[in-house]
Amino acid sequence: MDHTAHEPEKHMHGAASWGTAVKATLHCLTGCAIGEILGMVIGTALGWGNVPTMVVAIGLAFLFGYSFTLFAVLRAGLSLKAAIRVALAADTVSIAVMELVDNAIIALTPGAMDAHLSEGLFWAALLGGFGVAFLITTPVNRWMIGRGRGHAVVHAHH
Repeated sequence: MDHTAHEPEKHMHGAASWGTAVKATLHCLTGCAIGEILGMVIGTALGWGNVPTMVVAIGLAFLFGYSFTLFAVLRAGLSLKAAIRVALAADTVSIAVMELVDNAIIALTPGAMDAHLSEGLFWAALLGGFGVAFLITTPVNRWMIGRGRGHAVVHAHH
């Protein structure tokens, strides 16, 4: 009889499931996407160039990515200081990999940096970048969770 379906997933120093890694990466992707799109909209609306717009977009991606975890662990009863530590430990590598890959895809897609929010090229590069970033970040998150890092830190507080 297979008992694995009834056993809790290993989050601390063991093999992490792909399902857990996918959930952690989707969590990261959601925060990154909201922050990055908001940053692009702000930069475009204010007529900023590519570099300041990307800086704001990446900063907001980190802010929103961290805030999702922060609010979840605050609801679990952690103090603000402890919650901030957990959010930083849980999400920094995941968000950094996600943003590095996504922005590299955008930067390397011909014409994407000059495309406007109303153009399909902008959205294709952004969404394609997030798709590739998701595929690269998921195994990173699985590796980290299996070693008790990344989102394993959050799961310890649920």
